[in-house]
Amino acid sequence: MSLVLGLETSCDETGIGIVRSGPDGAVLLADAIASSAPEHARYGGVVPEVASRAHVEAMLPTLERALATAGCSLADIDAVAVTGGPGLAGALLVGVAAAKALAAGLDKPLYGVHHLAAHVAVDTLEHGPLPDACVGLLVSGGHSSLVAVEDPAAPRVLGETVDDAAGEAFDKVARLLDLGFPGGPVVDRVAGDGNPLAIAFPRGKHDDGSYDFSFSGLKTAVARWLAAYPDARDVPVADVCASFQEAVADVLTAKAIRACQDFGYDTLVIGGGVAANSRLRGLAQTRCDAAGLRLRVPRPGLCTDNGAMVAALGAILVGRGATPSRLDMPARSTLPLPH
Repeated sequence: MSLVLGLETSCDETGIGIVRSGPDGAVLLADAIASSAPEHARYGGVVPEVASRAHVEAMLPTLERALATAGCSLADIDAVAVTGGPGLAGALLVGVAAAKALAAGLDKPLYGVHHLAAHVAVDTLEHGPLPDACVGLLVSGGHSSLVAVEDPAAPRVLGETVDDAAGEAFDKVARLLDLGFPGGPVVDRVAGDGNPLAIAFPRGKHDDGSYDFSFSGLKTAVARWLAAYPDARDVPVADVCASFQEAVADVLTAKAIRACQDFGYDTLVIGGGVAANSRLRGLAQTRCDAAGLRLRVPRPGLCTDNGAMVAALGAILVGRGATPSRLDMPARSTLPLPH
């Protein structure tokens, strides 16, 4: 049995997770999060310098909270895992520096992990070990990717967004509708009162045969549609949200299902902040059921950035006896996955 500490600071959440791993899988003991999202809301998006300062301030209190929840001390930790990239450079540096200090001070191995791979690995905390091979749909504010998961530590990219990420599009549409930041949760909530078929918004790259995504045109289409209303009070906001959300979920799930079928994989794993979206989850389940595929999606709280996902991937690496990272490992804001 091993206790793995995971640190996540790639954007605006300071996440500390603690996982106990063993022969029968991993068990989540603590998942402490401090978010600086309220500080960014007045700017309409994440401000890197603000996020970095918030991580510095939140690191120790969040670590102490995680240890208290898990009922352990730093002396009990067997390994330290940290998001090494991709993400905001300054934010990543805070987490990597903290992880190096902990690993060196405790004389424990350090594992730098990929942020997107961790979004896949976190599902093991809810549904057990991953199959030998599956397709991952990773959707967030900074990423929209389809990956083949044959090695959980290094998923292979099948396709990705060529412009805006899905979560970024949610934020921009929410801003157009004056709904606030972050946009994903509020658009999802408002869409519940709307008609998803009210407006025929475009589906970028829907039928191009690739596994890539494009959401910039959809965002522009929403802006142009809204421009036809001289008085914002006349805009059917719920219908706009529902129709926009439907367009996003339609493209994401259609390509994910096709990837499973093309590669002969019977399992789809969805991760990332947008995986918390109710319509994406619902449509994915409907389409997976129709295609005879198994759908695995973590509970919403594990979809957004968190330390649990980093600890989960760290536990996989510890379990396979992977070589630890060097203490001089860099933080890489543009860390790629294999293609």
